[in-house]
Amino acid sequence: MKKRTKIIILTLMIVLLGVTGYLNIALNSKIQQTNTTVMEGSYFSTYRTSRESTRDQQKLYYDSIIENGDPNDTAVVNAKNARQELIDRMDKEIACEGLIKLLGFSDCVIALSDSKVNVVVQAESLTDLEVANICSTVIDQLGVQLRNIVIIYAD
Repeated sequence: MKKRTKIIILTLMIVLLGVTGYLNIALNSKIQQTNTTVMEGSYFSTYRTSRESTRDQQKLYYDSIIENGDPNDTAVVNAKNARQELIDRMDKEIACEGLIKLLGFSDCVIALSDSKVNVVVQAESLTDLEVANICSTVIDQLGVQLRNIVIIYAD
C-alpha cells in the first residue's frame, strides 16, 4: 500500500475511535438518567415493571422449551402447562387489582403465590370496612382463604 492510503486508513480509524468513545459516553449517561427516573417512580410502578420483566423472562424460558422440544416430550407438556398457569395467574392478579381500585384506592398491586396473596394498596391507613372489602374481593376473585391474605398499605 502507498503511504497516502495508510495515512487515510489510520485517520479514519482514529475518527471512528473518537465517534465510538463519544457514543459510549452519550449512551451511558442516557442509561443513568433512565435508571434514576425508574428509582424515583412510585413503589407500585416499580413493582409492576419488575413483575412484568420477570414474567416475560419466564414466558421466554417456557417458549424456548416448547419450540425446541418434541411436542410429545414430557418437558414440553410441562412447559406448556406452566406457561398457561403463569398466564392465568397474571390474568387473576390484573382483574383483582382492577376491582380493588374500583373500591376507591388510587393504586394496588397483588403478589399471588401458591399459598398466600399479598395485597398492597395505596393509602395512608385502612379502615376495618376497607380491609373487609379488600378481603371479600380477593376471596371472590382468587378463591383463597382469609388466613392466606396479607393486606399492606403504602403511601
